[in-house]
Amino acid sequence: MPGEKTEYFNCVLCSKRTKPKERRRVDKNIRKYLRKRFLLESKGNSVICGKCRNIYYRDVSNHTSSATPTCCSTIQKESLAPSSTTDNRKHLSSPPSVTLDLKSTAKTHAYCILCKKPVPKLVVVSPECRTAVFVEHNILIPSGNRCCPVHLKDGRFTNDAIHQLPTTEQAFINRTTILSLLQQMRFLCHRNEKSHLDFDDLQTLTDADYMALLGLNKDNFQTVCDSLKHQVKQTPSRSLRKSVAIFLCKLKTGLSNQILSILFRTSKSSLRRAAASVRKAMLTSFVPQSLGFAHITREEVINGHTRQLAQTLFGNIEKNQAILVLDGTYIYTAKSNNFHYQRRSYSMHKGRPLVKPMVIVTTTGYFVSILGPYLADSKNNDASILHHIIKTNAENIRSWVSEDDIFIVDRGFRDALPLLADLGIQAEMPCFLEKGQRQMSTDDANISRLVTKVRWVVESSNARIKRWRYLDKTLPTNQIPFIGDYVKIVCALSNRFSPPLNKSTEEDEAEAVKMLYLSKQVNNLKQTVEENCLNRRSIQWQAVHECDIQNFPTLDEEQLRDLTCGTYQLKLSRSYIQEHIEGECDIFFHKDNERLLKVKIQSRHTSSKQYFVWIEYSECTVNAWYCTCRAGARVVGRCSHIAAIIWYLAKGRHEGKRYGVRDWGEHVLDAADIPPTIDDSDSDVSSCESVPEE
Repeated sequence: MPGEKTEYFNCVLCSKRTKPKERRRVDKNIRKYLRKRFLLESKGNSVICGKCRNIYYRDVSNHTSSATPTCCSTIQKESLAPSSTTDNRKHLSSPPSVTLDLKSTAKTHAYCILCKKPVPKLVVVSPECRTAVFVEHNILIPSGNRCCPVHLKDGRFTNDAIHQLPTTEQAFINRTTILSLLQQMRFLCHRNEKSHLDFDDLQTLTDADYMALLGLNKDNFQTVCDSLKHQVKQTPSRSLRKSVAIFLCKLKTGLSNQILSILFRTSKSSLRRAAASVRKAMLTSFVPQSLGFAHITREEVINGHTRQLAQTLFGNIEKNQAILVLDGTYIYTAKSNNFHYQRRSYSMHKGRPLVKPMVIVTTTGYFVSILGPYLADSKNNDASILHHIIKTNAENIRSWVSEDDIFIVDRGFRDALPLLADLGIQAEMPCFLEKGQRQMSTDDANISRLVTKVRWVVESSNARIKRWRYLDKTLPTNQIPFIGDYVKIVCALSNRFSPPLNKSTEEDEAEAVKMLYLSKQVNNLKQTVEENCLNRRSIQWQAVHECDIQNFPTLDEEQLRDLTCGTYQLKLSRSYIQEHIEGECDIFFHKDNERLLKVKIQSRHTSSKQYFVWIEYSECTVNAWYCTCRAGARVVGRCSHIAAIIWYLAKGRHEGKRYGVRDWGEHVLDAADIPPTIDDSDSDVSSCESVPEE
């Protein structure tokens, strides 16, 4: 009848409207099943459809052999149920079954959940977006809801859209929604757990990651951990691998403890304890096997860590000599509040406080020992440090070295030469520029080149230490007691896992014989320039452009290296030539000898200083050279100025005018670049304008 309220009978389980032929009364067994299985409380007049009732009977028949389960056992049996039961669940709908006190939006896909507009171009809210809203704002968005694209940015709701979400105070959640939320929460927890540096999981980081963070690859890192497994204490929150990784990451990257605590998800106090324990363990278990005079014999150094080039230049095979290269390196520290120590640690040479470890390496770059560190004042120069090492017999060095051994040193060790001579040690050092001279003689320049040909390896070894960025920074004063430990650990790791800086090759002996032969030659072109006063008589020279020098020989990289006896000078050639092209330097040739060139080139250190270079060549090669710089008279190789000109004429000019040297000055302001002041008299507007009459 009109006005009479129609009663609908919905299935208590699937919520579908049931027809009279399909509806069944819920008896006490079904009511008990629904309560334990789905946490549903059915009323006395509740009905169930035939489809859900058949599923109930099939589910009960599969569990007839077992007693009535409890809630926990039900969950356990559900997880162990056969595949047929799982198939039945797929056909079972997931109606709203649990009411929770959660904010929720309405469930709809016909219109936008925010503005309620039935716009045709709606987008479905992604599961990631719904999970983010639930985690951050405790608002549940049902699956399948849609919204306008303007409410989303990068797949997430905007802040304005979050505040506009219409919500209810309660949410009806079915089984599918609960399982989906649990899976999303599990994924987020797993992702957050892996967001930090995890060195316990061997699959998380690659070899490249290990090298960038720790300076070692996976296998080398495992070797270090194996050597420390009995010395480093492990805690429930900090494993052995994590402790070693913290220490090595600190040395390699130089990051602060605050940043490292974030990366490793540990407190700063725990991080400091881990670094201290690993440092002590490495000094006792790892360093003694890889560093120090006690870990290697003279025979091992001579046979396995000495270049044939060095033996040919300075040694004698019959005497079985060990060749060592010595130099001091610098570790900068902060200014100390102890004024006495502040004065003793201040270096006048560097103009800042520092400490000086003494580095002793072989000619291949292998670290034999690290001694010190020492203070940096005038009483602790390189000669004084070496004198202290010999007198105190540090690491029993006097028993290790023998007579006729060779020490390659720089000019800072000049005061220690008498001490080395008393011990029978042969010292090789670059020559000094005599007082009143502006240029070394040819013999002195040649001898100095022989020394630098071997001594460069200690400079590269010092650079290898500074690649561990913690030692390249200014260390706080509370780390001064441990600087020597850090340097020794780094050098021990380098000896154990890094390749040698230089290896002996088949060409070493031939190159050494060639350099020894050249060192006894005379620079004839220098004598010609001085005797004929070619550096003063400008009338004898005629300017010429590079394009006019067509008969200059073309040389490849190998031929250029053969002339320079090395690669360092060639590396500077591009920079020298870049300034030569941009500047006003000219090339001249002699009127009486077209194969004799004269070039003026700018010094790279001093703006007010230029050098003159003379080059004599033939159709096939360069015959002679001379430069007015301090080492320009040598015959063993060439100085950088000569090398730059020969490189340009023989190779560089044929490659184009761009040499890969960028001018960064255009990005930096110059305080001297001030526009000239404009005089008022030069202005277009007259300074004496007519005054209108009153």
